[in-house]
Amino acid sequence: MQVSDVMTREVETVPPDASLQSAAEAMERGGVGSLPVCQGRRLLGAITDRDIVVRGVATGASPVDMLVRDCMSEDIAYVFEDEDVEAALKRMEALQVRRLVVLDRQKNLVGIVSLGDIAAEPRATDAEHLGEAIAEISQPSLPLK
Repeated sequence: MQVSDVMTREVETVPPDASLQSAAEAMERGGVGSLPVCQGRRLLGAITDRDIVVRGVATGASPVDMLVRDCMSEDIAYVFEDEDVEAALKRMEALQVRRLVVLDRQKNLVGIVSLGDIAAEPRATDAEHLGEAIAEISQPSLPLK
């Protein structure tokens, strides 16, 4: 089964020139903690609620004046829509993340796939592999020494 068969297609995005305040409002509206940053459909990165606080508010800058591009992460994990769900699940395990943005082969955003999306489709993977993935993703990372 391909990622495109289970992914969520309607994804709210934010442009890089939006204010941190408008990004936070969009997150609140959608009940999410992160948003893809796109110029049109072209994925540029992602911004999280933590990015807004740590890279924005904590610096003393105004969330009305500071822009998403100033706080976003550019290097984010993704999967292609035509990849197998198992490949997406393995990537989530390796990166210890619960969701991946989904791109077409031109690297345009087409959706997001989450563990919940995969779990909701019984034909996507077997329950044992899903359970193993959840356990691996949920492992706390080791502290750096």
